[in-house]
Amino acid sequence: MLALTSVPLHAQRGELRKMSPFVRLTAIEHSAQRRVAARGQHESQLCAFVRISDQGSEVLRANGCRELARFGNIYIAGIPLSRMAALSADRRVQRIEARERCSLHMDTTTTVVNALPVYAGQGLPQAYTGKGVVIGVQDIGFDLTHPTFYDRTATQYRIRRLWDQLSADTVGSALFVGAEYTTTEALLAYAHSRDGLVESHGTHTAGIAAGSGYDSPYRGMAFESDICLVSNAVSSDTAFIAKDDLYKYTSATDALGFKYIFDYAEERGMPCVVSFSEGSNQDFFGDDVLMYEVLDSLTGPGRILVASAGNEAMKGCHYHKPAGQALGGVFVYRNAPYAYITMRSRGDFLFRFTYYHKDGAKKMLVQSKDVLSRPDSLFIDTLAIGEERFPILIAGYPSIYNPQESAFEVLLMGNKNTFGNSQFPVSVEALGGEADVDFFANSCAFVEYKENPTLKGYDNQYCIHSPGSAPSVICVGATSHRASYYNYLGELRSFGLGSGGVRAPYSSIGPTLDGRTKPDVMAPGSNVVSAYSSYFIENNPDHYDLQQDVARFDFRGRTYSWNSNVGTSMSTPVVSGAIALWLQANPQLSPDDVMQIFSRTCRHYDPTLDYPNNLYGYGEIDVYAGLLEVLGLPSRINGLKTSQPVGASFSMNTDSQLQLRFSRPLSRRARLTVWSMGGARMLDEQLEPGSSTASVSLSHLPQGVYVCQLQGGDSDVDGSTLIRR
Repeated sequence: MLALTSVPLHAQRGELRKMSPFVRLTAIEHSAQRRVAARGQHESQLCAFVRISDQGSEVLRANGCRELARFGNIYIAGIPLSRMAALSADRRVQRIEARERCSLHMDTTTTVVNALPVYAGQGLPQAYTGKGVVIGVQDIGFDLTHPTFYDRTATQYRIRRLWDQLSADTVGSALFVGAEYTTTEALLAYAHSRDGLVESHGTHTAGIAAGSGYDSPYRGMAFESDICLVSNAVSSDTAFIAKDDLYKYTSATDALGFKYIFDYAEERGMPCVVSFSEGSNQDFFGDDVLMYEVLDSLTGPGRILVASAGNEAMKGCHYHKPAGQALGGVFVYRNAPYAYITMRSRGDFLFRFTYYHKDGAKKMLVQSKDVLSRPDSLFIDTLAIGEERFPILIAGYPSIYNPQESAFEVLLMGNKNTFGNSQFPVSVEALGGEADVDFFANSCAFVEYKENPTLKGYDNQYCIHSPGSAPSVICVGATSHRASYYNYLGELRSFGLGSGGVRAPYSSIGPTLDGRTKPDVMAPGSNVVSAYSSYFIENNPDHYDLQQDVARFDFRGRTYSWNSNVGTSMSTPVVSGAIALWLQANPQLSPDDVMQIFSRTCRHYDPTLDYPNNLYGYGEIDVYAGLLEVLGLPSRINGLKTSQPVGASFSMNTDSQLQLRFSRPLSRRARLTVWSMGGARMLDEQLEPGSSTASVSLSHLPQGVYVCQLQGGDSDVDGSTLIRR
């Protein structure tokens, strides 16, 4: 948090502008006391992206920086805070960028629903299980001992590597932060990520993407994939980080985590998809410019990054005051002693801050052009109400997307009751009929209060989180299917989040701040059951989250659970696991290829909408239809059905007999057709009415994968599936 006094940085205005806002505020905060480490003293560092025009490695070395990765002329570096001004002063340094740690994208305390694990496409194709593909999960709270991370028999362990960025085992570690664990013995001995006693988020998301399900129906999407984990740091992990190391954990550190997973997959010669159920608010100031470029460099054929959209859409996120309207604004709500909003303007305007209290209303007026004209583009003042003081900070910048527009960070400080109390409302307004102004909620929500009934009309747009907002990242929103369940205590838990595939009301919607359509795709997120950490259960026996356990069981002397959860955190690993199945079929799929598959195969809850759109993206993922598209089967098999039958099951026995079972006897004659993957018709048989089962010999066919289709019978048995002979 920025100190509430403006301190001049030992640099010129032009050098300040090389820094993204987070870097800039960090530099200002630390410039008052030059932190040159004495012998044996720990030197504070910032992990950041740096664009350098020439001789980048030499520039970093000359400034005592540690080069951590390179992407063309963009470097990720550990920068001593005492050298920030000198580094920015080098003419070859063009940009220094980082942002604060992300937050998680789930809600486990207010809205929870349950169902069997979501298998997009109503079941996984039998021939594709993720084998030969690396699923990477960057998250927090991993229980490395959970049996879902073995195979179904609990004999083959599937986590191949972990980088715990918070690990204290740093002696001899070559990594910038934390340590890595690379053998089964080391992983099981470590047992859980450092934050695993108080978090279980990563256990749940990794289980959705890649868990075997062990002895349960709660199998993940790509249950035979190899698993590579990075336990990063989020906003709630501060207790695990030494004060001098806080700035080592930024968006640049997260990018190093993505690179770590992709590098492991490349080392193994395997395609890879990374699942990231975290994010931060977008901005107009450029905290993400270099990160987007780095992510574009990291992804490509066989290297795909999937991130969650966020869970912001149930609150007021955005308000627009158009030009021609004299004034407009919002009331700010947050159950915390500070609130943070972003504003974008086309034209000058007057800020009006109003604090309503028992003795009336106290106001502060600030001209936007006065903020921009200050040497450091920072305005800091204090509003006095009785004995209390309420600091207000405004930082102004040219918009990174349009230099003709201005952007402002507004930080309002108060006490614990200021922003979460209807008895003490606080409003922010823009006055000026010629200015077009947008308000965006960051760490707050926009609400209405009776003190000024004209302050209304906000909406929930523009709330997609970064890095899901990046062009090269697959951004996932959440749909809802079921709204009630019984927990392991027999208690009915019911929540109204919709059903049938409607967009979950919390799922963030676009567009992005620069006007692009996001999210890209949807997946079930409101009714997902997956693994939960035994260490979390052991250390937090009365935690509310554990009321969401649907089952508990013992394994090798420890108690584990299957837990119901909701959020785009849950829908993201569904999509990641589905893409792993597609990568097994085509290891060279790129993010653009995946987008094209979405455009041709996603299900549309609302057929009246044009797709893609800022509510659903391309629609809800259909893993089976997508897999057929990856394999090119619709173009080779005329009339192929792209959905699986819900009233029929297929299996192969040891005698090469294809066994069919119907949920009810056939009322009409059905036709069974079998094609090769090349599109050649291999078998065509009629199944008579009244049949509950059927057996067809495929012993005359070579071993391989085949397409089986039923048609002409009852509607619930019409469809196709893949089988392995």
